Amino acid sequence: MFEFLKYEKQDGVATITLDRPEVYNALNNEITFELQAALKEAKKDNEVRVVVLTGEGKAFCSGQDLKASAAEPNRSFSDSIHKRYNPIIKGIRNMPKPVVCRLNGVAAGAGCSFALACDIIVAADEAKLIEVFVNIGLVLDSGSSYFLPRLVGSAKAFELATMGTRVSGKEAEAMGLVSKSVPLEELDGAVKKYTDFYSKAPTKAIGLMKKMLNKSQSSSLEEMLDYEAYCQDIAGATNDHKEGVTAFLEKRLPEFKGN
Repeated sequence: MFEFLKYEKQDGVATITLDRPEVYNALNNEITFELQAALKEAKKDNEVRVVVLTGEGKAFCSGQDLKASAAEPNRSFSDSIHKRYNPIIKGIRNMPKPVVCRLNGVAAGAGCSFALACDIIVAADEAKLIEVFVNIGLVLDSGSSYFLPRLVGSAKAFELATMGTRVSGKEAEAMGLVSKSVPLEELDGAVKKYTDFYSKAPTKAIGLMKKMLNKSQSSSLEEMLDYEAYCQDIAGATNDHKEGVTAFLEKRLPEFKGN
């Protein structure tokens, strides 16, 4: 199905693996368009309740493939961002399901942006997040200028962005940049705790909460109060809400189906 990605689906979990380990999963044209397609596939598949994004081999994603871009000396940075990178960030943020980043190794440049766009980041202690753009005289892109200050504050974001600081998984957890950091050998188990939960959760309600939290970044309290009421009507009409109430009254655990 894909040449540079692995797409696997099991027990409600879709795992998308960047698969160019020989170049630390660097991003050429083909892999970015394949990732867009994979995210669309996961979004439309009702059997998928949670998505995992990870990388094959030692790295998560080392960012733009500079050798590939050097072969296109007249390319437009803006066109590349709009056609290749921004649709991936929007695909992650507009996914009506949780997206968990399994941060197995280095995430640099756009690869760091991909990780920060995810809802949950579970990092290996040994992983590294690097806003590497400054090292080649470029600026943040693929959403990093949006996510970074919201996660760590404007002063720390400035430091990480302008100095290209390497942040380990442990350091990233301490500063709130990732959700959890564990030794590499425990990474799969830590990710599974999240996917086990979300694959059995009320997916529609979680998708609505994701939209609400996205919207709250640029909305007033009054706007969010109205939007909460609007979303609650939608959630209240789902089968999962009915099941949750029934299970509560029957004093048992609910069996959510994601609809």
